[in-house]
Amino acid sequence: MRFDIITLFPEFFSTPLKTGLMAKALDRGIASVVLTNPRDFTEDRHHTVDDEPYGGGVGMVMKPAPLFAAVESLPVLPRREIIYVTPQGEPLRQQHLWEWAKHRDQLVILCGHYEGVDERVVEHLVTQEISIGDFVLTCGEIPALTILNGVLRLLPGTVGKAASLQQESFEDGLLDYPHYTRPAEFRGWPVPSVLLSGHHENIAKWRKAQQIERTRQRRPDLYQRWLGQQP
Repeated sequence: MRFDIITLFPEFFSTPLKTGLMAKALDRGIASVVLTNPRDFTEDRHHTVDDEPYGGGVGMVMKPAPLFAAVESLPVLPRREIIYVTPQGEPLRQQHLWEWAKHRDQLVILCGHYEGVDERVVEHLVTQEISIGDFVLTCGEIPALTILNGVLRLLPGTVGKAASLQQESFEDGLLDYPHYTRPAEFRGWPVPSVLLSGHHENIAKWRKAQQIERTRQRRPDLYQRWLGQQP
């Protein structure tokens, strides 16, 4: 899979792409990441990528020409998505990550800055707007890295035990269950006895009950959605 990240700060990705599972996946050729700077497609000596908004207002807006040129310089793979990360996008969910990992050959991710991008970029270039939460960051590189990491770990060969991907938060509409490891007792706090019983059916039932209760308490929105999906 190919990831194309349109960014004013390619150096932002230097360390993450050389770290942990992402580095291993890229080294193995499971995916490739190409960083493209819109400043390289400007025509003035100052490499200007932003300008004042029409109609007035505070802040600056990223100009359309460098962004269009940057994306149009890229090869086009058969199944491509052009994503703009913005607080105005639809909330990122695990289903998005699986959809892209399974059904896309190329993700182009636009990293916004300032007050955002010229709306014509959204209307005529972008195919999907995505938000990672109801808050505002200083740059689009952070959500872009989030998407990159989230999709990359789902690609075959990245994670050693593929089955572990099916036993995580959000995979069945619920949060994950609690996890414990040795020692069986720490500072007087014991591991739940059912996990030490060796009875796999009871352990599975306990974990499911924990998922349901944890989701009900912490994420009532997810819990209600899960309830609506039950037969």
